[in-house]
Amino acid sequence: MDKTQETADEKSCMIKEKNNELSIRDSNCLQPITRSNSREKITNLDVIPQVIASCIIHCVVIQVGVNMAYSTVLLNDLKLDNAGMTITENEESWIVGLGENGEPAYLHGKEKIEGEAVLAKKALNVVLSNKISLTRKLPDVRNQLCANLTYDTLLPSVSVIIIFYNEPWSVLLRTVHSVLKGSLPHLLKEIILVDDHSEEEELQEQLDYYLSTRLPTKVKLLRLPSRQGLIRARLHGARNATGDVLVFLDAHCEVIKDWLQPLLQRIKDKKNAVLMPIIDNISEETLEYFHDNEASFFQVGGFTWSGHFTWINIQKHELQSRRSPISPTRSPTMAGGLFAIDKKYFWEIGSYDDKMDGWGGENLEMSFRIWQCGGTLEIIPCSRVGHIFRNFHPYKFPNDKDTHGINTARLAFVWMDEYKRLFLLHRSEFKNNPSLFGDISERVKLRRKLKCKSFRWYLDNIYPEKFIPDEHSMAYGRIRLRNRRLCLDNLQHDEDKPYNLGLYSCHSKLYPSQFFSLSNSGELRRDDSCARVDADNSKVHVPVEMFDCNIEKGGKEWMLTKDSKIVHVETGLCLDGTQVQSEEDVFATACADVPNQFWKFDFYNRKILPK
Repeated sequence: MDKTQETADEKSCMIKEKNNELSIRDSNCLQPITRSNSREKITNLDVIPQVIASCIIHCVVIQVGVNMAYSTVLLNDLKLDNAGMTITENEESWIVGLGENGEPAYLHGKEKIEGEAVLAKKALNVVLSNKISLTRKLPDVRNQLCANLTYDTLLPSVSVIIIFYNEPWSVLLRTVHSVLKGSLPHLLKEIILVDDHSEEEELQEQLDYYLSTRLPTKVKLLRLPSRQGLIRARLHGARNATGDVLVFLDAHCEVIKDWLQPLLQRIKDKKNAVLMPIIDNISEETLEYFHDNEASFFQVGGFTWSGHFTWINIQKHELQSRRSPISPTRSPTMAGGLFAIDKKYFWEIGSYDDKMDGWGGENLEMSFRIWQCGGTLEIIPCSRVGHIFRNFHPYKFPNDKDTHGINTARLAFVWMDEYKRLFLLHRSEFKNNPSLFGDISERVKLRRKLKCKSFRWYLDNIYPEKFIPDEHSMAYGRIRLRNRRLCLDNLQHDEDKPYNLGLYSCHSKLYPSQFFSLSNSGELRRDDSCARVDADNSKVHVPVEMFDCNIEKGGKEWMLTKDSKIVHVETGLCLDGTQVQSEEDVFATACADVPNQFWKFDFYNRKILPK
């Protein structure tokens, strides 16, 4: 080949390479490769097999990549199709009219059995919930006076924050639809759903698909990468909120007409007012919307010395001071699941204690902090929300810890001053062991910064009717038979209803079920329940009934004798455990010199010296 031809071939090769047209057929364009240890040139025939193999490998890799990407797209499309089909099937399974107007709903046959099984497992009849429309109507149960109220045209905007963890699909979405339907659109800026790392399949792609195809964009979903617990999940939601007011709701609620305006009006008028609606009960069995027939009746929040929230009647001084039955009503504590707060004030007052784990105690901590640090806690009677109260938690808490006990210990050591002694009677393990509940220095610093008042001030001014066992009684603690290891016990009865007092094996520690007091006024009581004997009962063995101490009813005065008998003043009968076994009711009988009429308290305040 002459030089002219060689130069022409080189130019041709360069042009083809530039235009990406070079192929294996252009063997003349392949440059010879020189071996490192030899001047010998490798021929084109040596190189061609290597090039072919390289091309095949690259083509295979490219094809596999394309196939994998295509497969991923197909898989995602298939998941979305399945999600859409499942949602459609769910919607088609609704029974028209079932549960409408908050009426109780029932299943029959096989579905009834399935519903009862799920109820026992999840503390909620999910099978029944899935049959009820997500947009069912509820009755307007507000006080009639609420219809006469007017609200400002310009009210703060609101972010509703809902935390969920493995919440049943239909229950969660009924909550969302209820808020959307029951709120004025211009006031409701957003609904923020915070998924605390749920594991249920229906809360994954299916929920994403539902939100993107069925709900407005103001419904936003935030997913946490790991389980954080209620408190930290709420903080995450609050940090992402853009409304003027934060409203926290549990994921199993339904709102009543015009629930939002009275909350927002009050916050507009009083920035440091933290507000709760009246919380009605939705049955976990039938999804019936319970409400008191007397719309003006409702209760406020209290607490037990063991650190639990409880409902109490409105205190006398509050009844006398409020202007009308629908006026804002002060509450010593809040349940915690449902409340509204100005967003700026939420952060100024200390938001949540972010070192609290899981669930529990945060509501009392916030209640004490708000009152002691200059805010107010109020129930707004014209705002009503239904809530499903479960009998047990259907899931475990992070790391299986006693989060309620640990969190309550944190609040006791920060906010309760010397009155933490009464909490420590129940939870003595925290007494000299601060490592169990962690570092509280930041919360103590917050209390100093906000110049908060004492817990004594809180009891005197906010909760003056609170019974203080070691100040208002002559004896308290466990009450046990002197000759047997049996103690008075509420036998796990519901404190909201009258029940018979019983006996149970004495616990090694002071548990709430066995914490009783004999008050200075002669009440044999457990927190806000008092023991009484029916004076008209002519039986030899008369049961001892526990009922609300605030009810004006006779027969509740007792006295402790020097020989340690507990005598009912009106009848002269003695508390008697003769022939009564553990988990059986105790009786009042004629006083006699028998061993099972002698009792012993853990603590005595007055100089009563039992023999």
